[in-house]
Amino acid sequence: MLKRLEGYDLVILLMVVTLTCFGVVMVYSASSIMAEKRMHDSFFFLKRQGTFAILGFGIMYWAMKKDYHFWKKAAVPILVACIISLVLVFIPGIGGSAKGAARWIRFPGFSFQPAEFAKISLIIFMAYSLDRKQDQIRWVKGIVPYMGVLLVMIVLLMIQPDMGSSVTLAGVAIVMLFAAGMRLSHIISIFLFSLPILYYFVMHKEYRKRRILSFMDPWVDPDKTGFQIIQSWLAFGSGGITGQGLGEGKQKLFYLPEAHTDFILSVVGEELGFVGTVIIAAMFFLLVHRSIRVAIYAEDSFGRFLAFGIAVLIGAEAFVNMAVVMGMVPTKGLALPFISYGGSSLILSLFAMGILLNISSRMRGVP
Repeated sequence: MLKRLEGYDLVILLMVVTLTCFGVVMVYSASSIMAEKRMHDSFFFLKRQGTFAILGFGIMYWAMKKDYHFWKKAAVPILVACIISLVLVFIPGIGGSAKGAARWIRFPGFSFQPAEFAKISLIIFMAYSLDRKQDQIRWVKGIVPYMGVLLVMIVLLMIQPDMGSSVTLAGVAIVMLFAAGMRLSHIISIFLFSLPILYYFVMHKEYRKRRILSFMDPWVDPDKTGFQIIQSWLAFGSGGITGQGLGEGKQKLFYLPEAHTDFILSVVGEELGFVGTVIIAAMFFLLVHRSIRVAIYAEDSFGRFLAFGIAVLIGAEAFVNMAVVMGMVPTKGLALPFISYGGSSLILSLFAMGILLNISSRMRGVP
């Protein structure tokens, strides 16, 4: 087995496998009581997340073995398929909705979230295009086509609505363009142009406005808009240095909303304490660090852009999720990669890591 893995970045592989397996354990810990009460099966989410992990590992292994240059040829078809999938969520009988959001395509026994597909699709397309047009990125005409593609995807996501994924997509795209040589003045111009639009979308939706107000002072409305973050703080606070012990957390017992999804790190903080939380953060830091190393030493510019985009995506999602659950930024519906419950996020994150590992097997000039 080790012979088959020779040449790949084994640190990245170890981090991904460890985080995913740890995530399966934490999903069970965070969801078992709730699953027993609502589904009459305490293993409901464990079985599903375990299935997603096994499927994801299979896809990751396949992507590891697949020459990453294949994705250059497939970039445009993948982007088209992504945009079609973003439209399908609005079609009755195909799309599915929950809590007022139309974000899923329903299949028998499971659902698929195109927003997760959109993230990796955009990265593949931009890596393919930047590889061909890198010398034009310093000029406005070289940036406009990317902004057009990004705008189409963001509009479809905002209609769902999914502001968290929209902001993530925009952030990853801008960072990739900056890495390709886009001028800082262009970034500032895009940011200033986007501010009033962002303000409109936030302040003209009552639930988003409440999120901002509760972020500024959760105690103004501790039973409603401030409830989730307050419960998250209580989880971290009661965990102390070493935690209450795996499975012994109390906030997941119908106090902390989304305990097994977006706020699973709060359960980690309560059950494994400050030490456990720091270890998880350090693992993500090491994973992103090694991923950027792959980008630096990739054998060609397509590999560099592709690896860098994946590194930025995983790093941004992990950082924002951690910042949200600690009350450092307003609440966003972003999963913690590899750990939060959710098939679309887990499988596509593992797929992206498979591509990254294939790039790592072809690195050049590594000291």
